[in-house]
Amino acid sequence: MAPKKSKGSGSRASSKASGKSKDRKNGLFSPVGSTDESGVPNDIFPMVITAATQGHFECRVDEDVTKDNPFKFLKKDAILQDMKTRAAVSDFHPVKQVVLAYPADELLLVFDRDFTYGQSFYLALTEEAKERILNPPVTADAQALEDEMEFMCKTPEPKPWVSLGSDLEIMEESVADTRARLKFKISRLRGEFGAPVVLSDRNASETPDGYMECVPYQDKNFSIQMLERSTSVQAVPNLKSSSTQTKWSYPRNMYTQYQPREFTEEDKENCMNSENLKNFVNLAESRFELALQQNEIMDVFFDDWRALAEEDLVFGGKSDTQLKEYQSFTDLKFSKEKTISCINWHPTISGVITVAVTEKLSFEERINDSTKLLLNPSLILFWSFSDPLNPQLVLESPDDVFSFEFCPSDPNILVGGCMNGQIVLWDISAYADRLQGTRGGDSSSTSAKKRTLPGFEDKQENETPIMRYCAVSSIDNSHKAPITDVQWLPENFEVTRTGLPVENKNQMSVQIVTCAPDCCLMFWDIRAPRATTQSLTDKKQKADDMPMENPHGVPNTFKHIDLTWKPLFKVNLPKVDSSGDYSPLKFSMRGSSGTQLGNMADKSNQNLEISEGRVEYAQLRVPSAKQLNVLEDVSTKLFVGMEDGELVYTDWKMEKDNDSGRLFSAKPACCFPVHDGPVNTVRRSPFFKDIILTVGGWTFAIWKEGVMQGPIIQVSCAVKRGTVGCWSLSRPAVIFIGKEDGNIEVWDLLEKTHEPSQIQNVSTTCITGIKPWIVSSRQHLLAVSDNFGTLHILEIPWALRSPVSKEKLSVGTYFEKEVESLIYFEKQEEMRAKEKREMEAEELRKKMEPVEPEMLVEQIEEKAQKEYQDYLALEKVILKDMGLLLEQDKSSTEI
Repeated sequence: MAPKKSKGSGSRASSKASGKSKDRKNGLFSPVGSTDESGVPNDIFPMVITAATQGHFECRVDEDVTKDNPFKFLKKDAILQDMKTRAAVSDFHPVKQVVLAYPADELLLVFDRDFTYGQSFYLALTEEAKERILNPPVTADAQALEDEMEFMCKTPEPKPWVSLGSDLEIMEESVADTRARLKFKISRLRGEFGAPVVLSDRNASETPDGYMECVPYQDKNFSIQMLERSTSVQAVPNLKSSSTQTKWSYPRNMYTQYQPREFTEEDKENCMNSENLKNFVNLAESRFELALQQNEIMDVFFDDWRALAEEDLVFGGKSDTQLKEYQSFTDLKFSKEKTISCINWHPTISGVITVAVTEKLSFEERINDSTKLLLNPSLILFWSFSDPLNPQLVLESPDDVFSFEFCPSDPNILVGGCMNGQIVLWDISAYADRLQGTRGGDSSSTSAKKRTLPGFEDKQENETPIMRYCAVSSIDNSHKAPITDVQWLPENFEVTRTGLPVENKNQMSVQIVTCAPDCCLMFWDIRAPRATTQSLTDKKQKADDMPMENPHGVPNTFKHIDLTWKPLFKVNLPKVDSSGDYSPLKFSMRGSSGTQLGNMADKSNQNLEISEGRVEYAQLRVPSAKQLNVLEDVSTKLFVGMEDGELVYTDWKMEKDNDSGRLFSAKPACCFPVHDGPVNTVRRSPFFKDIILTVGGWTFAIWKEGVMQGPIIQVSCAVKRGTVGCWSLSRPAVIFIGKEDGNIEVWDLLEKTHEPSQIQNVSTTCITGIKPWIVSSRQHLLAVSDNFGTLHILEIPWALRSPVSKEKLSVGTYFEKEVESLIYFEKQEEMRAKEKREMEAEELRKKMEPVEPEMLVEQIEEKAQKEYQDYLALEKVILKDMGLLLEQDKSSTEI
């Protein structure tokens, strides 16, 4: 009796497979290499293996067998024992006779991720099939690709350097000293020699003698002044002394002797009668007349500098350097008794800012109040300057969100990392018009008010919509600790499962990087995996007949990955010099989305499948790595701040074990234990992509990528702990540091580096987040959040937003000099260590030299006799001075 056919394609495949299994069970095989009606070779048997069988034979999907390593050798005796134990229930029962007749001891089982033969696994029934699968014939295209890769990986051979003239240019442009270098002698009081050194913190400007300034010129207070000097002077024409507007603090008398050159009378007459002079006078006459008229209209003696200084004295002018509070946001319903964990400005809508609010509870309190927390959903609030009392939109999440980011390609897509380790996606396209309308009164909102019933206008106007998340990752495959940082990968590239950067044909940000203190970083892809392509196609065909379920009004943008979302790959962070792993909190990679994403409304998405002006994310597929070109100019290195205060520089690319073939994460390149607390900030400068700011504990440091000696700038420990930090978006030398006492420290590296330029109090509790934003050239804002759940919007003054002349060049030069100083001190330490080792080796060599015993005894006796004679002489002098030594005693002593 034939099996009953179902409507699904999976049932048809199963029936076909079962039919083929019956034929093979009865021994009805065709010759080797032939295929049946469905295109499956007769020496290969597609089969379904249950989870229990996978665990018994250690062939679990995506654990023991993967796409890159799909092969598994099964013992013939183990298969026979399984069929004997489970009888007809065994998955290998259809091929019982083939297994019994198999000549070898091991059978080859292959994991088929792409369902090439209709099932997830297939079994090689002959030795020829096993050899053909393990060693497939090499095609011409594969051989060409292998030759090309071998040529690309070949190390270039060094060649001798040939000068083409550049060395002469370098010698001509080299700078040489024009004067003897100044020498300084520093000493301390004689009475303080040998005294213990007591170090303490104080302000250097409070004590006049507390510091010494090494000026680049000779100090006139310590130079000998010449009162009289005989000098011979020749007869010269009258001299005229002039000066520039630059005032030098230490002027010196200088003179120059020269011989004037004058035209002869004949030359003067020829010049005055020349045609060139007449033409020049005719051309310059009109411009000269215009300049004279302008001098009559304008006051050429007006002092512009004095007027500019008088203008600065007014409140809010250029002389004002204090941060002024522009606006504040708080809500008694959504953010009461909560703290703000993350801030982000809307990338395209001006005046809209988003914050994530979390509970202020410890780990024990969260466990005790877990039932209460389930009733209070975690939220993300959208605030607008047009309505500071009510949020414009509220996003719900399954747990407290510690970090979230807008998509660089589509500002309506948000991703967030939760405390339970899950990653969440939102699509706010339905409320984009509402957020756009908050910037001003539009006609649509006015007409909506007119259509409302009497008495219900205010309630409908102030009602804040609440939106659920579109998709959430699988809890089993997510982080095992709270996600502390999440970032989108740039649009210009994407990564494969091995971490290799390849081209992004869609030019759309579809991959995300997250980190958590569970000792790993995870890479995620919001597109559907290739393994589920067939099932998604069937769902799409059924979508025309019945609408998709949407009970809560949640968009179906990411329904294809909801609750099944798995990371693309995971990067572990093993410790460099010991066992165990690092616990990451924050990370920064080159080319990631910066602080200000800019206007993304004009970006074209011509290569994407677009329906009604929207990107169909459900139709995007994860492409095969073989179809994409590898990008060599993309850096895969990143800085990671750890929970114990270390900063680690590592590579996210996976390495392959030569023995087992498994992928593993390499150890970081270097680790810097600089901070004395958890690193809460790792941000790149918006002006220098290789300069990184880190804040942790009571210190902050500035690093340069590629300099492995340590930080180029490290600030000494402060009184209060730093909680967050950020760079200025308009001035390369300005840094904002938030403190646990509610203060904001403003550091200007061009002004001073040992202390902040100014300190301003913003709140009575600790600062939890800082985010700058440029509204226009005349208005820069700084968003600051505190532990009370209040969001403060501060206006940055002119002095902190307008860069000085060539500020970027000056800051870059300052960083380069710090790098040179760091390298110089490292070389000095190595030289001192080398000298110390040589001295110790010399002392050890002298001790190990053999000494004759007789000479050693004579030297000891001679030394003891000399010490005794010195003792007698000293005793005689002491007795004589005390008057206790008489003449007879002297003679007796001498005798």
